[in-house]
Amino acid sequence: MLSDYVNTLGQSLLRTYKERVHKVAIDAGLSCPNRDGSLGIGGCTFCNNDTFSPNGRQPDPILTQIQSGREVLLKRTGAKKYIAYFQAYTNTYSDIETLKKMYETALSQEDVIGLSIGTRPDCVPETVIDLLLDYQQQGFDIWLELGLQSAFDETLQKVNRGHGFKEYKETLLLARSKGLRVCTHLIIGLPGETRQHYHDTLQRVLELGVDGLKFHPLHVVKGTQLANEWRRGEYQPMQMEAYVEVVADLIAQAPEDMIYHRLTGTANKQQLLAPAWCSKKWKVLNAIEDRLKSQNRRKVQWS
Repeated sequence: MLSDYVNTLGQSLLRTYKERVHKVAIDAGLSCPNRDGSLGIGGCTFCNNDTFSPNGRQPDPILTQIQSGREVLLKRTGAKKYIAYFQAYTNTYSDIETLKKMYETALSQEDVIGLSIGTRPDCVPETVIDLLLDYQQQGFDIWLELGLQSAFDETLQKVNRGHGFKEYKETLLLARSKGLRVCTHLIIGLPGETRQHYHDTLQRVLELGVDGLKFHPLHVVKGTQLANEWRRGEYQPMQMEAYVEVVADLIAQAPEDMIYHRLTGTANKQQLLAPAWCSKKWKVLNAIEDRLKSQNRRKVQWS
């Protein structure tokens, strides 16, 4: 199993709660400052959130989404406890009362034992961090997920990210200084980046300190600026073998007890343009496991 070699979030939760705990993806219907004109229009060049939004841009009520996710996960995995994963767009991008209402709607469910809040590092004021800390102090399992993608400002500018490494550093240090756990999202395969960029990005993240990591391959989906660049031959996606090698090397670079929320990312076939392997999650994960085995990575007995 992959969890023999890396500390996956699923296994970490299993050790803590002595039963399966799964994330339920939620679309709260929020926007993003890089799309609504506050910072820019059009968003990141690779962004089309319909690829992971469970209900498009007219989301069902939060409790309806939780019930739908609960039914699927119970049948598929037998999980009876859940983390509400606010995933689509920027889930701290609203006034504090609106955020409090949507978070607490999810936490009102007896089988929802925590929150995972996906957001941008330039959209997390101290009031939001303190709100999440309050839930953590009440005993809920709380994660702040920051989408950094790259530590190189030149790359972030190229993909129209709308923030730099500075904003990530400030938010990360504030959150962790207060005791809030942070998972950092990194994208492998961004335009113009090489393996050295990936290693340098991870090193800068590790030097600041982080509790969890999430790796994604950059994939081309419909309705994005990246799709136009790909069609013009200006962007060439990574091959799966190269991605697997990079991820295995980054795992070796990180501390052994790092919690991995994700080692690959997928898009549905209706949205995905390239590379085709990004629709085959388990094929990629199995290849990463095989790569770690071939490197004689020591199996770990987690306590």
